[in-house]
Amino acid sequence: MRRALTSVGPGDGDGGGHEHEQDQASRLWHVTLSVSGKPAPLSEVRRGLEQLAHDHPFLLTSRYADDHAEIRYWEEARDLHDAAAVALRLWGEHRSSAQLPPWEIVGLEVIDRPTYHLRVAEGYGPPPAHPVGVHPY
Repeated sequence: MRRALTSVGPGDGDGGGHEHEQDQASRLWHVTLSVSGKPAPLSEVRRGLEQLAHDHPFLLTSRYADDHAEIRYWEEARDLHDAAAVALRLWGEHRSSAQLPPWEIVGLEVIDRPTYHLRVAEGYGPPPAHPVGVHPY
């Protein structure tokens, strides 16, 4: 299922014309979303994250404990603002359908693909998610 992305223009007064939109090709962004809240049964947290991964195959990996989780995935978006906006809606929009805990977003990192690969190559970024899936901390 593809999600439609919306964006607020950069405010440069171009009126959002068609020419400008063609200059804005989609790019891949690596997203790390951190959530936390009151403890919930681990089995319910795992089931909710697995349902989220099933409903949205873009999910690369997630780690969880009874009171927090981290979700990592690639998002295709025109710019960082679009990728971040989608990420900030992810947990809330799917809380009921995936029966996720009522936790709040406490962290968000969105970086472009070259930055992600540079960090990994230099040894200070997150390693590529392996194995893919839902795993306890």
